Amino acid sequence: MMWYKLKKICSAFLFFIAALPGYAQLSGTVLDSLTREVLPGATVSLNETEYVVATNEKGRFSFDLKEGTYTLKVTFIGHNTYTTTVVFTGKKDLKIYLSSSAVQGSEVLVQGRRKDENVKSSEMSTIRVEMSTLKNLPVVMGETDILKSITLLPGIKSGGEGSTGFYVRGGGPDQNLVLLDDAVIYNPAHLLGFFSVFNTDAVQDVEIVKGGMPANYGGRLSSVINVRTKEGNYTKTEGTGSIGLISSKMAVNGPIQKNKSSFSVGARRTYIDLLVQPFLPDSFKGNGYYFYDLNAKLDFKLGAKDKLSFTAYTGRDVFNFKGNDVRQVSIKTDWGNSFVTGKWQHLFSDNMSMATSLGYNTFRLSTTAGFSQGELILQSGIEDVSLKSDVVYRLPKKGTVKAGMQYIFHTFSPGIATGELGGVKLDVDVTKKYAHEGALYVNHEWEINSRWLVNYGLRYSLFNQVGPYEQMLFDANGEETDSMLQWKSGESVAFYQGLEPRVNVRYQLNNKSSVKASVTKVNQYLHLATSSGATLPSDLWVPSSGLVQPQISWQYVAGYYRNFLDNKIEVSVENYYKTMQNQIEFKPGANLFINQNLEGEMIFGDGLSYGTELLIQKKTGKTTGWIGYTLSKTTRTFEALNNGNPFDYRYDRRHDMSVVINHQLSERWQVGFVFVYGTGNALTLPTGRYAFNIGINNIWGIPERYDNIDQYGPVNNFRMPAYHRADISFTYLRKKTKHWESSWNFSVYNVYNRKNPYFIYFSAEDDEAKPAAYAVYLFPILPSVSWSFKFL
Repeated sequence: MMWYKLKKICSAFLFFIAALPGYAQLSGTVLDSLTREVLPGATVSLNETEYVVATNEKGRFSFDLKEGTYTLKVTFIGHNTYTTTVVFTGKKDLKIYLSSSAVQGSEVLVQGRRKDENVKSSEMSTIRVEMSTLKNLPVVMGETDILKSITLLPGIKSGGEGSTGFYVRGGGPDQNLVLLDDAVIYNPAHLLGFFSVFNTDAVQDVEIVKGGMPANYGGRLSSVINVRTKEGNYTKTEGTGSIGLISSKMAVNGPIQKNKSSFSVGARRTYIDLLVQPFLPDSFKGNGYYFYDLNAKLDFKLGAKDKLSFTAYTGRDVFNFKGNDVRQVSIKTDWGNSFVTGKWQHLFSDNMSMATSLGYNTFRLSTTAGFSQGELILQSGIEDVSLKSDVVYRLPKKGTVKAGMQYIFHTFSPGIATGELGGVKLDVDVTKKYAHEGALYVNHEWEINSRWLVNYGLRYSLFNQVGPYEQMLFDANGEETDSMLQWKSGESVAFYQGLEPRVNVRYQLNNKSSVKASVTKVNQYLHLATSSGATLPSDLWVPSSGLVQPQISWQYVAGYYRNFLDNKIEVSVENYYKTMQNQIEFKPGANLFINQNLEGEMIFGDGLSYGTELLIQKKTGKTTGWIGYTLSKTTRTFEALNNGNPFDYRYDRRHDMSVVINHQLSERWQVGFVFVYGTGNALTLPTGRYAFNIGINNIWGIPERYDNIDQYGPVNNFRMPAYHRADISFTYLRKKTKHWESSWNFSVYNVYNRKNPYFIYFSAEDDEAKPAAYAVYLFPILPSVSWSFKFL
């Protein structure tokens, strides 16, 4: 009887369960309708629910839903919104194709993944750049540029005209991790920083992280600039290009096997060397400067769940000079980056994917100096072999977990000098250094409820300098001794490791505003030695060692975020506080090249930077743009400098402001305007001069010779004049045809011809005791014109 009742109860329960609405998975892939390229970062939402997700690297999304009818909405930057009704009765997988938006100039340069990401995401201090809208900004010499554009954003500062580096929240130029398809770019600039190494026609998008760094990034204290190259069109061949005053570029992409594999290639070269030849005397023919870049990418779809990609890049700057005097002096200097990477992406399921990449990259600097008595060749560089693997797993209703590993084998070449001078052969090789750098990380983004979202992670990093290595010992005066330390191949010379916690927290105030906070620790094991007095690049990368400890930073950020007018205007205010340990400076007059005792030329100290950043963006409509303002202070403290007292960092910029406006005047005409203002760089200048007796008349016993000695006060006791300028551009869009588009861009750099000093020097013409300060200026008003085209 009991068994019979139990069967009845179980049958009733099962009938009740069967009558409930069932749960199943709705998944899909979002692709570009023209290129068939997957669209990672597309926003997918269901109007009847609060579910909003972003597609992963494979363009995939998924929801766990009850059976029913839903309105599915998909949006992606530069594409038309897709909306459809889904009658959901069980597990379903969709393919969604988004068409490219036909409206030009309707979006601003700085873009998010979705309209309300500024408020809803846990990301802080993260900005994405879309190449499709970069054209609206004023260009320099007819060339659009990524790095010039990002220095218009709060917290990111250029070192000034003629400077190749950029500085993020008080950090140095070596504290920025610049990636191109997972390969490290050690020198991202051409032509004294006027151009970057990125051909915008070959680039898909750029991600900039300057705070709240997720655990998958590391190795640099201040920022990550992650550049992703374009994937080729899988259905038809297309291309873009432009011709400017001093450079031209072109990129072509298309299918190798339709819908299965594609290619993308790009090239760029300046022709400054060719343009100046008619104006040079015969004795100087052949002198000049140029740079070039070459990009290539191959993509292969290996079924529905696998994809293989190969990317290659090489770029060089070349400077030639040959004198016509009796010394027969000639100089040829070339420098640049090269790399090749392979990447395999695999989709285990709709909730789990993996990406693994293997790469080789180098940075080389070479100078050949010729004289009447011989020739001298100087070389230095760094090369890496790298491996990384990332796994992303979406936990049902528990957020997303990302974990992975990274490994790099570094080879440092501090300097090689070969040649022959006056019949004497020269062969000097500063001992190479080798090191292993690795990391393991895990990161979890968890939406606790509708108000609280936490993104937390932990990164374990290590660095091991290994042999073979020989280290000469020097005395207290820096003189070489007869002693030497030696390490065998693979033997550890210096070992460092550390844990790097990362936490981002978002609290949603309402649908239009939120507050966020983050804490980030980063270790940096590589350091850049560079000479501030060099007119050509002298960058030398050195590893952490027994005498050089890793740089360590802690950064704390808190911010308020608010959107207005249906997310058309975004406002963010961020406050940051960053400490930096083991910062490096060099002794005055330090020799950085072919120096066995380079570490003996270094002095070590700490850095501190804090400030407030304001960013107001308008992202849609005929008028778009942003206003950025930074109020900050950055100091350095070195026991051996300034009597151990803190002093302003050279690139401390108390006030920094940028105004960027793009306006669509008509269907054919667009105008772009940029204004920048910044406090002048800090520098050390003498506070006085006195005459010093260096000779006595032997007959009369009175001073006969004097030398003028400059007297200096505190370090960086002077400010250069404020830097400011305005740029303007007009773009004319010619009428489109089915297979052809083109436009003309007319730009003026430094409209009101502001004379911004490059450097300041002292000279005494009339009275040696009363020298006067003089400034050297680089770039006056510069008009330019370029023609851009696209064929389909």
